[in-house]
Amino acid sequence: MSAPLTNEQTNTQLTFRLFRNGDRAWKRWQDKILEADASFKCPTYVQETPPCQGSCPAGEDIRSYLNIVRGIEKPPVGADGKPTMPWQEYAWRRLTDCNPFPAVMGRVCPAPCQGGCNRSKVEDYVGINSVEQFLGNYAIENGLGFAKPAKETGKRVAIIGGGVGGLACAYQLRKKGHACVIFDAYGKLGGMLAFGLPSYRADHGLVDKEVKRIIDMGVEVRLNTRVGKDVSFEDLKRDFDAVFIAIGAQKGNRLDIPGADAPNCIDGLKFLRDFNEDKLTDFKERVVVIGGGNTAMDVAAVALRTGSLNAKGQRENGKVMVAYRRTIEEMPADEIEINAVVQEGGEIQIHVIPVSVVKGADGRATALRVAKVEWVNKKMAVKEGSEYDIPCDLIVAAMGQSVEWDDMGGVKNAKNLANIDKAFQAVGTPGVFIGGDAVYPDLLTTAIGHGRIAAEGIDDYVMGRTVEKRPKVDKNLFDLTGKLTEKGIKLTPASEPLRGTCDSSIAIHNYDNRSDRTVVKPEELFLAHFTYTPRKVRDMKKIDTSNVIGNSEERMISLTEAQAQAEAKRCMSCGMCFECDNCVVYCPQGAVKKVPKAQATTGRYVTTEYDKCVGCHICKDVCPTGYIQMGLGE
Repeated sequence: MSAPLTNEQTNTQLTFRLFRNGDRAWKRWQDKILEADASFKCPTYVQETPPCQGSCPAGEDIRSYLNIVRGIEKPPVGADGKPTMPWQEYAWRRLTDCNPFPAVMGRVCPAPCQGGCNRSKVEDYVGINSVEQFLGNYAIENGLGFAKPAKETGKRVAIIGGGVGGLACAYQLRKKGHACVIFDAYGKLGGMLAFGLPSYRADHGLVDKEVKRIIDMGVEVRLNTRVGKDVSFEDLKRDFDAVFIAIGAQKGNRLDIPGADAPNCIDGLKFLRDFNEDKLTDFKERVVVIGGGNTAMDVAAVALRTGSLNAKGQRENGKVMVAYRRTIEEMPADEIEINAVVQEGGEIQIHVIPVSVVKGADGRATALRVAKVEWVNKKMAVKEGSEYDIPCDLIVAAMGQSVEWDDMGGVKNAKNLANIDKAFQAVGTPGVFIGGDAVYPDLLTTAIGHGRIAAEGIDDYVMGRTVEKRPKVDKNLFDLTGKLTEKGIKLTPASEPLRGTCDSSIAIHNYDNRSDRTVVKPEELFLAHFTYTPRKVRDMKKIDTSNVIGNSEERMISLTEAQAQAEAKRCMSCGMCFECDNCVVYCPQGAVKKVPKAQATTGRYVTTEYDKCVGCHICKDVCPTGYIQMGLGE
């Protein structure tokens, strides 16, 4: 291939053209067969965001760590030619670039990433959550930790709230060298992980270890310190370079019906906190849970495990009823959690709404009065004369949460939620950033993503830069240039004039990174490449009415190493080359070739010789991942 063309040559020698100017003669009739499907376009290697990552609230680079687990991307090698770390650690570090809680999230996250997975167009989604759990377990079992920053910036950030959002932000800020102080109103960090998450979903020892890794990076912690009572918000704004509010929606919504002021009518968050603080032990109670989300299922499952005391002082299975206004299929809770509650002895009554709390002479609730409802054109209507009582000793309302702002109310909107811009900075209050449930109540994973994005905005703010506009696809994207640098491959500085070439090292040849604005669609893939491969489903411990009482065992059993690798191999690597060789094998001109091993890396496995390419787009047609598109020459 010739060197880049000068300005004078561009009118006569366009080397990426199919013919020289004026040359249109065919030497063989067989060559005309290709003419109908040839063009002036050459392949472009286009990196896009896979839909799993596009659906991940934390923004994990899922495709990358799955490619490491499956053996496509290798750990970097040292001077001795050996890998600098095991592949398991390399994958874990890629995963934790934006989510420092993989062991816990691999267990409890409802995995919206799997809902977006293109593999479901073949047979079933990739079990991303199960691979994440495996990597999280490996890190804990092998004592992996996060490095302290090599250099301190001298900037200090106050973080209000020690739940996943605040901890995730502290983690990202420490990586950038900023000092962090976490202020938490309780005596333990973790937020909902520590006080709202039952141990059967994730052992609390795992939570403590993943929290400790972040604190060990040099994060200062002040427990039992409530902003607005023990320290003022104004003092924090004055004494720190920036503030991040991650207080969560820590107050459960109470029933708003007659009689709901009964002392044994409480909210779901209080119930779970009491359980996790060992304040909820043996009780003689029939429990009614109102709601259909995961919190409602957690309350029901905890109540089933606690049981009730019989006349002999022995625990036996209690009666736990979940009342929900729609169908089971419409419950927002995870299907696995709903099924577990039923299997463990809970009952679900659908199409009912609470009307009032029936009280006894002592003022305590003795029953929940409900009415049957029906839905017509998506509107709920109460059936006349359908009221009946559900006898109970405890009513738990698990119907959402709200934020308590204390003296931080100046940053909220009319809906009692944070008033922020796209960088999570409070509108009209420079230097104050907000994330997590205070923005809108959602998943734990969502709060982790907020912490990452806010940390980037805080970094810009404290370092005196303009807080950057966020990209359309705001995820932790794979960095091909960084991967080349990791291998010791450097791009030379660019200089004019710039023209199409496949020999210059001023750029990554034929490469276009569109992952900050596009998500790969299934129609861009060559799905016929993939054969039917069943998902490796995690086993569940069998817990039912015979063994539920007092059972705190984790229900989810982790995949083995071999199973995790097999599951990762099901990933279709949407939007990134996974080295299948299709384009090399099927190119009729021999124009697509493998990059020499010394220059190759993930995403840089093949290249195209412009002189040979006729633009037939066969390489694009047989690319399973949508990584090859016909673009150059337009």
